[in-house]
Amino acid sequence: MIGADGANSAVRKAMGVQYLSWNYDQMGVVATLHLSEATENTTAWQRFLPTGPIALLPLDATRSSLVWSTTHSHAKELLKLPEEQFVDALNDALWKQYPRRSLVDTCTSWVGGCLRRAGLADGAERQLPPCVRAVAPSSRAAFPLAFGHSTRYIAPGVALVGDAAHRVHPLAGQGVNLGFGDVKDLTDFLADAIYTGLDITHHTWLEKYESSRQRHNVPTQLAIDALYRLYSLDIAPLVLARSVGLQLTNALHPVKKMIMSHATS
Repeated sequence: MIGADGANSAVRKAMGVQYLSWNYDQMGVVATLHLSEATENTTAWQRFLPTGPIALLPLDATRSSLVWSTTHSHAKELLKLPEEQFVDALNDALWKQYPRRSLVDTCTSWVGGCLRRAGLADGAERQLPPCVRAVAPSSRAAFPLAFGHSTRYIAPGVALVGDAAHRVHPLAGQGVNLGFGDVKDLTDFLADAIYTGLDITHHTWLEKYESSRQRHNVPTQLAIDALYRLYSLDIAPLVLARSVGLQLTNALHPVKKMIMSHATS
């Protein structure tokens, strides 16, 4: 049996395994959006707001998927807004300019100068997010955000995948990637087991699956949780650290590729 029945997995509960979890006291507002104009739309956009991150994930040339992490009260307000007002609030969230800290701007400018003198990109290029024209009817919804991890992914004849095994904050857009990685490794190990003549419920390949995925998933989950906590604080030294950190990551392509490689595996 494959347990792919979500964060409240009945399969996981029937296994009787320990499930570590905590809530983020936030809601994720989701919707399907129609963009103002057709584009290549191959870039995922994310902006960190005082109430939480807002992200647009590309679907096709004219549509994107919204994940807006915010407070419970704000999420309820967004769901009640008429469509036009919701679109206005969304575009305002994507485009509004907030006051900037002069210390942070000074430091990132200095770091950019050092990078340019070293022959590197300054890591400070700016791109503009798309503008939203409308929201697809009946596509708005909201769900509570939380962290969760099953201490075991397997039991005799059973394997968990996706949110049934692990749950993360959507700020890094990695929940679906972790699930895809589970499915890929599960099918690979199952194929190897069948090729070598093992029974499909044999513990050897199931344990390899669990070990492989937990070695990948747990560090990723903890890193996402750390990012959430880092961006939840509005303390000047932390704002400076994360701003310079993102600038350096964007400028140092080997580091950027390493992070991308881990995120897509």
